[in-house]
Amino acid sequence: MKAFVDQDLCIGCGVCASVAPSVFDMNDDGKAFAVADEVDGADVDAAKEAADSCPTSAITVE
Repeated sequence: MKAFVDQDLCIGCGVCASVAPSVFDMNDDGKAFAVADEVDGADVDAAKEAADSCPTSAITVE
């Protein structure tokens, strides 16, 4: 699976990095980004939870 953060929608709240730190991190601009191209194993559930927790729906996991 892949995780993607839409930089135009991200407000930098950091919820995704808190929920799934192995999948998401924050860049120097304070916006979230996906750490790896592919998400697998237990990280898939964490990535989906982060996407569900995103207040602006900036995260896509597919």
